[in-house]
Amino acid sequence: MPQISIRLPAMPLTVTPEQFAAVAAENQDLRLERKATGELVVSPPTGWESSARNTQITRYLANWADGFGGLTLESSGGCRLPNGSLYAPDAAWVSEATLARARQMLPVPGEYFPLCPDFVVELRSKSDRLLPLQNKMQEYMENGALLGWLIDPQTGRVDVYRLDHEVEVLGEPEELSGEDVLPGFVLQRRRIW
Repeated sequence: MPQISIRLPAMPLTVTPEQFAAVAAENQDLRLERKATGELVVSPPTGWESSARNTQITRYLANWADGFGGLTLESSGGCRLPNGSLYAPDAAWVSEATLARARQMLPVPGEYFPLCPDFVVELRSKSDRLLPLQNKMQEYMENGALLGWLIDPQTGRVDVYRLDHEVEVLGEPEELSGEDVLPGFVLQRRRIW
């Protein structure tokens, strides 16, 4: 099938979950997400630096999970949040308890993950605007995430989101701790910047 371009109107385009599934099935090469309001979000591919950083973050998280347990998701894994949003965090981790609940909810293997991950990472690329990412991070927290990092390599800033806490903004931290959500997990700045 030849490659096609998709043009969307300037206004938000809303779709039902069923319509989203149909659009996603027909456009598997596009990175698509759906907000709880039904708004369709189409993201361009990231640059090679963002891709490499994201690969590193996911690899370190997966290596940690190999010893601790749970499930690591990478940027193409969709998560259906309880509020109806369907997002694909750049990296995420799901605890064994959350994974067990998800397995009870999934009627068909291969569906989108039916819950919010316990830990999420969004890595800002050059094409991303900060406010929509901050809103997405807040939405993760409101839907069950326990810890989240919004990493902005352009400024060195990291916004740390914790359940029932104010967002903590860190300027060029040397390392990020998984705290009690990911015991022993530490991401060193020099490995991704």
